[in-house]
Amino acid sequence: MLRSARILLFAFAIFAAPLHAEISDTAVKAAFLPRFAHYVTWPITATPKGNDPFVLCVIGDDPFGSELDDAARSQSIDGRKIIVRRLSSASGAAGCQIAFVDGSDEHPASQVLAALAHAPVLTVTNPGAEGSRGIIQFAVVGGRVRFVIDQRAAGQRGLSISSRLLALAIGVKQ
Repeated sequence: MLRSARILLFAFAIFAAPLHAEISDTAVKAAFLPRFAHYVTWPITATPKGNDPFVLCVIGDDPFGSELDDAARSQSIDGRKIIVRRLSSASGAAGCQIAFVDGSDEHPASQVLAALAHAPVLTVTNPGAEGSRGIIQFAVVGGRVRFVIDQRAAGQRGLSISSRLLALAIGVKQ
């Protein structure tokens, strides 16, 4: 019951009202990122071991700054704290469970996503070109931050996405 109440509260808080001037879409996306982990199951080989933290990586340009650090600090996954790592390329992405990929001039998002294509990493992207879509892609619809999920790509990487998260998506690619 408590978990259901949290899910409903989460859905209501994110989707019920359009963004107000004081809450940017970047802040809402930063709040979403660590929460996605509650609804994804990774293969045993990709889960943190012992007391290791859950790792959320930002690869390429970082649109979030301290907003993501604050959101991650307020969450935990199965009792593990969440840490944020910022990387310039996919070469340092070993150990990341979630990777927000924005790319950069030197390492475009499509290049980073291709490097992570077979890794058990939940990739998340902003809207962009077709070749630059992560497993979850943010979208702003009617002033609200929403997302599309590529369930096929998740399955290819050994990730299982909860039906509760799939139900909140505005689109699911099978």
